[in-house]
Amino acid sequence: MSDSQPENLPATSAASDAQTPQAEVIEQREGMFGVRGTGDTSGFGGLRRQVALPGGTPKPYGSWFDGAVDRLEGLAADGAIEKVVVDRGELTLHIKRENLVDVCQHLRDDEALRFEFCSGVSGVHYPEETGRELHAVYHFLSITHNRRIRLEVSAPDADPHIPSVVSVYPANDWHERETWDFFGIIFDGHPALTRIQMPDDWPGHPQRKDYPLGGIDVEYKGAVIPPPDTRRSYN
Repeated sequence: MSDSQPENLPATSAASDAQTPQAEVIEQREGMFGVRGTGDTSGFGGLRRQVALPGGTPKPYGSWFDGAVDRLEGLAADGAIEKVVVDRGELTLHIKRENLVDVCQHLRDDEALRFEFCSGVSGVHYPEETGRELHAVYHFLSITHNRRIRLEVSAPDADPHIPSVVSVYPANDWHERETWDFFGIIFDGHPALTRIQMPDDWPGHPQRKDYPLGGIDVEYKGAVIPPPDTRRSYN
């Protein structure tokens, strides 16, 4: 694999030189995930942390990022790229959902981009980001150029539809089913959007932030572990 620069994607300064995007705090989140400096492992101790989304990064982005974004902007529909974020040396493009399949087609087929492999789609739920509560995040690898890029698409809770990219990246069949199963994002055009982890008759989507936590005793070799909402916190 080569990390050389294609002729039509001019290199600029290193990606780490790009300006750090300004973060937008969208909510305060309770629970153990991401909380530091405490022994509470239950998630019910009143712990809170800020949830912040990075703002757009101004040009120049650095490395090969500028050439790739310019190339994609020239190929895709006007306004298809809503925001470009360079954070921790990684490139994320926020794409309008109606342009997703077209952008993926260019990512895969254009000789200067050649992101032949999509490793899947992950769901994220931001209940306080009104009108953009559900996010689908796609990770791509260019085997030709040894590069990685990420696309992010959002949809509102009230209209949780995002186009399926299975027609471009067939292996996403399973990943879209999992994201539907756990987050409730409906991938329009998917050949068979059914649950893949939970039972077919399972109510709701258990990785959403508004999904109720368990509260079920777990028994292991005679020892009973109480549900998390009844556990004490550890100091």
